[in-house]
Amino acid sequence: MEQRHETIQSLNQLLQGEYMAVESFNNFISRLEDEKVKEVFKDVQKQHRENIEKLADYIQEIGGCPEENLGIKGTMGEMKLNMDLGPDAGTEEIIEKAIEGETKGVNMAEKVLRGDLDEKSRDIAGEILHQDRNSIKKLRNLH
Repeated sequence: MEQRHETIQSLNQLLQGEYMAVESFNNFISRLEDEKVKEVFKDVQKQHRENIEKLADYIQEIGGCPEENLGIKGTMGEMKLNMDLGPDAGTEEIIEKAIEGETKGVNMAEKVLRGDLDEKSRDIAGEILHQDRNSIKKLRNLH
């Protein structure tokens, strides 16, 4: 019982990170003017939405309740992002912030993977980690 509770908690942590990523990408996309760059950002955001669906479904499958709101941490993170970027952030600055955010997501997924997870949870977390690393590559290719 305790093991399952910890697994659900870890997966919910990952889920929160995915929600934060979607919100951040909403912010980034609204600021971008270059259509080519915007398309890559939309593609990365779509991947995060798919990760959310996969995680939420699995959390329910194992009897947990997916935490589907950003909470105070996410709200504070969004405010910090807005302050860091400022009103006239350029494309390069936005790309850098996106890479920074994706890197934090990779670090979180790695931390979750080091935890005590069952096989299927480890597979899902590993898949998300792989997707996030691919997203970083896509963003780096924009430079």
